[in-house]
Amino acid sequence: MGVYFLLLVGVATAVTDAAAACTAWPACGDGWSLPTTTDGWIAFVHRLVAVAVGLGVLATTILAWLTDTSRRVRAALTVALVLYPAQAGLGALVATTVVSETLSAVHLLAGITIFGSLLAALTWWLEAETGDPDDVPSAPPERSEPLEPTDRPPIPTDPVARTKATLFAYFRLMKPRLMWLLCLVAAAAMALAGGPGLTTYTVAATLVGGSLAIGASGTFNHILERDIDRRMARTNDRPLATDLVPLRNAVAFGVVLTLLSLGLFATINWLTALLGLVAILFYSVVYTLILKPNTVQNTVLGGAAGALPALIGWAAVTGTIGVGGLLLATFIFLWTPAHFYNLALAYKDDYERGGFPMMPVVRGETATRRHILWYLGATLLAGAALTAANTLGWLYVLTGVVFGGVFLWFVIRLHYEQTEAAAFRAFHASNAYLGFVLVAIVVEGLVI
Repeated sequence: MGVYFLLLVGVATAVTDAAAACTAWPACGDGWSLPTTTDGWIAFVHRLVAVAVGLGVLATTILAWLTDTSRRVRAALTVALVLYPAQAGLGALVATTVVSETLSAVHLLAGITIFGSLLAALTWWLEAETGDPDDVPSAPPERSEPLEPTDRPPIPTDPVARTKATLFAYFRLMKPRLMWLLCLVAAAAMALAGGPGLTTYTVAATLVGGSLAIGASGTFNHILERDIDRRMARTNDRPLATDLVPLRNAVAFGVVLTLLSLGLFATINWLTALLGLVAILFYSVVYTLILKPNTVQNTVLGGAAGALPALIGWAAVTGTIGVGGLLLATFIFLWTPAHFYNLALAYKDDYERGGFPMMPVVRGETATRRHILWYLGATLLAGAALTAANTLGWLYVLTGVVFGGVFLWFVIRLHYEQTEAAAFRAFHASNAYLGFVLVAIVVEGLVI
């Protein structure tokens, strides 16, 4: 995380030209003077932190070679250690001279390589310390019989209680827990896009239309998975699994939500409406019917459903699919496996009962924990790219580093504890990371 912090700060100082306030080396002024401006202090502190982190990389590599550590961990740490002084030299050259964009790109690539090498070393070391080489299922999952009716919650018989339960059931059909995060994704995209297209009506129509689109997708998901839901303990109380909502009514409800959503999107522009339709169809049909029951990569490929609100928000403001929207969508796409694999670990037995080829069911828990770390690293790098492309400021940088570190910490604890509670803590940490990062983007775009 120290290297990641340096990477983000380096990108931020480059795009804001803060390094121009301290063009000497190793300090400012004549090379040994303290800075006199805020930007100068930012550049100078960046160099001090680089020294401290470099010493950490050196100590870690030495420890790896002095202890019984695997060759690939040693190799990855050695790559980071060898590149580190070269990266520092490139940083000095970039700060003190007028350089080409190619040299700046090489400087950034070296930083990414160092971060990737350290992440690889951490992943392999944790796997060696906590993994189980025999943790590989011998056969694909098979769907079990539905749970007995006595295992499902009863439907209220009192008219008032049943009415309340029915109204709440329609609310549950819309999967409201997904709404706040996906709407926040769209809001962040709109804040990034900015410009004259960011009007009060555009924001309101996009968020309301997005909520309705999520509700429609959730409803169709409930409809298509109603039989499977009866087999799983975590879903056997859903409205259609308990027959609290008739199938015909649920279909009509989903269609109405779809039409209202697309109608609102169409009042903004037709591209937004088209993307909204794609989002509904992708989650309802492609993910629910094709990906989820048939491939272990369902979570990875299904991440496109969560990424589409970024394109919708950007298109609502600009009428196009821009680089900023694509980068935010990529960020969400990579975050999804790092987020959802924790839930898959917590509900492994339930997914196996439902016959879903989730990563822990098909590849085992050790492989799943490894993939969480890989995708977390990829998410952090996508966040750095977002910094470079949209000139986000220090609130975003600090938020990404602090909550990225918290997310990483809980993932590491998951490797050691390997319990349902640890998986849920990592899952909630992933939500907190994304939520706070998106809020930081909104604040940077609209306030600061």
